[in-house]
Amino acid sequence: MNKIYNIIDQQFDEFVKELKELISIPSVYLEDDSEFPFGAPIDSALRKTLSIAESLGFKTYYDPEGYYGYADYGTGDEMIGVLGHLDVVPAGDLEKWTTGPFEAVIKDNNLYGRGTQDDKGPTLAALYAFKAVVDSGEAINKTVRFIFGIDEELLWRSISKYVEKERTPDYGFTPDASFPLIFAEKGLLQVDFISENKSGLTFKGGDAYNAVPSTMTISTKESSSLINALDILDFEHKTDGDSVTVIGKSMHAKDADKGINAVARMLTAVKEIGWDSQAIRFVTEQIGEDALAKSIFGECHDDVSGALKFNVGKVELNESQEILNIDIRIPVTVTKEFVWEKLTQISNEYGFKMVENDYLRSIYTPLDAPLVNNLMSSYVEVTNDTTSQPVSSGGATYARAMDNCVAFGAAFPTTKETEHQPNEFINLDELKLAMNIYANAFTKLLKK
Repeated sequence: MNKIYNIIDQQFDEFVKELKELISIPSVYLEDDSEFPFGAPIDSALRKTLSIAESLGFKTYYDPEGYYGYADYGTGDEMIGVLGHLDVVPAGDLEKWTTGPFEAVIKDNNLYGRGTQDDKGPTLAALYAFKAVVDSGEAINKTVRFIFGIDEELLWRSISKYVEKERTPDYGFTPDASFPLIFAEKGLLQVDFISENKSGLTFKGGDAYNAVPSTMTISTKESSSLINALDILDFEHKTDGDSVTVIGKSMHAKDADKGINAVARMLTAVKEIGWDSQAIRFVTEQIGEDALAKSIFGECHDDVSGALKFNVGKVELNESQEILNIDIRIPVTVTKEFVWEKLTQISNEYGFKMVENDYLRSIYTPLDAPLVNNLMSSYVEVTNDTTSQPVSSGGATYARAMDNCVAFGAAFPTTKETEHQPNEFINLDELKLAMNIYANAFTKLLKK
């Protein structure tokens, strides 16, 4: 392995140069771009990555429809897959960035730019790590395929098209999360509760299905009564004239029970002053402060992945409709059918029509599986970290796209995770360490 690690050292500057060029491509989804399914910048990032892979000796393929690409090395019947994505979330508020989000600037040995952590940096690191294995003279007796998805941040249409048209690897990993390894991911179900608005009320709150709302503001002539109700409930709030804002605590929906849902608290308060609607009744009677939704699902949990999590991400009452946007993280041993049946029953009770917005199946690879054992031993051998253990998650990584696939790096247990945030960065020493881990893992998987 020392020979391989030395090759990684020798090629690291070249790797960083190519990564900086890839980061400089603003591969954010563009809806109104007819020539490419996800927009010209994303297509440019895909073509750039395939060009890099070709220069490293891979045989590449570009989907004629522009949905995905992949790079192969080796000719064995067994296929190892590495699945990464090249699309990124928007930069957001540019004033919060100290460098340009697509300038790829190195400061204090950190590479800054959108996509450095999620997921261009780790994807390219795994590619170069495998190249070091090849250059070391290691026998490549299997086919190794790097699959490049380009719609991970939205609807996964890219990888869905790949699975529909191409061969699925026998096993593999995605460098799309954290070390040491994620062996189980809860199911993700997002639904809309929709009904006719007969209440005469109009308001809205929340930002996204998968985020616990941190604030909700209502402007009303009854602001003094609402403030009094919030004081009695001991819910944090602030006022500005007739506008009253409830203060919650934002959290990813996978950890909804660790947040404070400002929408649920606001609806609880307006109910106290006599406001009434189907959304108000449902949230206050069935959810309230309970992000586990035990009144609907009972004690719904398992030993592998923990409890079901339920997040009312958004509410809107407009002139015609009441709409609730809900995100549910389902334990890996619980079926979607069980959850759907409970939701159908409760939505009918409150007069809602239920519409599925998105669903991602759960995944679970047993801890004694050869894939897990090989990847974990690679991590331990490189880092000497025998304390950190494989984890289950309520989040969604690209590993869900295929069977026998797990999330493996590239963030370490001590890494400051900055993906989707201003000033996203990755530490170059950590990235090189991740490359060593990936190279070690490839040698084990090739001999498996």
